[in-house]
Amino acid sequence: MESIKLDILAFGAHPDDVELGCAGTLLKEIALGKKVGLIDLTQGELGTRGSVEIRYQEAAKAAKILGVAVRENLKMRDGFFVNDEAHQLQVIQMIRKYKPEIVLCNAINDRHIDHSKGSQLVSDACFLSGLQKIETFLAGELQAVWRPKVVYHYIQWATIEPDFVVDISGFMEKKKEAILAYDSQFYNPTTQEPQTPIATKNFLESIHYRSQDLGRLIGTDFAEGFTTERYVAVSSLTKLM
Repeated sequence: MESIKLDILAFGAHPDDVELGCAGTLLKEIALGKKVGLIDLTQGELGTRGSVEIRYQEAAKAAKILGVAVRENLKMRDGFFVNDEAHQLQVIQMIRKYKPEIVLCNAINDRHIDHSKGSQLVSDACFLSGLQKIETFLAGELQAVWRPKVVYHYIQWATIEPDFVVDISGFMEKKKEAILAYDSQFYNPTTQEPQTPIATKNFLESIHYRSQDLGRLIGTDFAEGFTTERYVAVSSLTKLM
């Protein structure tokens, strides 16, 4: 079965995780001509605000703003998915389907338990996807093995020291536009829905000032941070920013 090959495949445990964690980086890579796709592990059905139907509409709107090539939802159980064979095989199917060079996934440790679970699940699946004796099928056809070259973890609620940062100057406003596509989830002083940790004015403002602070540290306007599973290599000292 033929499918589009992607340069970057970004996974999020919930719709809006990717937008919050690495939308600026994805926008920059898309502007540079890279093909990018998004995979949501769950439908966010346990979210206090909104509904599954609303979240799908918001996710589609955000995907259009970002300009990604594809977006899929694996419909794992929000809050209760686990890192086991069945769930790993679902992720492996997506990796082999889209053959990304780079995979981005949830924070290695975070307030929401699904974030660290999703982080390890995707990381493990990226390794297993390269093993010949693990067979997966899509539309009845045996998939070819594929292992991404690198796996990077974006940063979410918790303050984690990044292993590297990406300058996203010029893309911050578009990132915020993609985030605010999820208007059921974030700060709105007129809503009657219950307040949640991410629905506060402080959280909304933190998206800006956290990226601004990372930018300050590297001498740019805005940046996003990532952690790695192995050393980041440069071809020469002159390739450093």
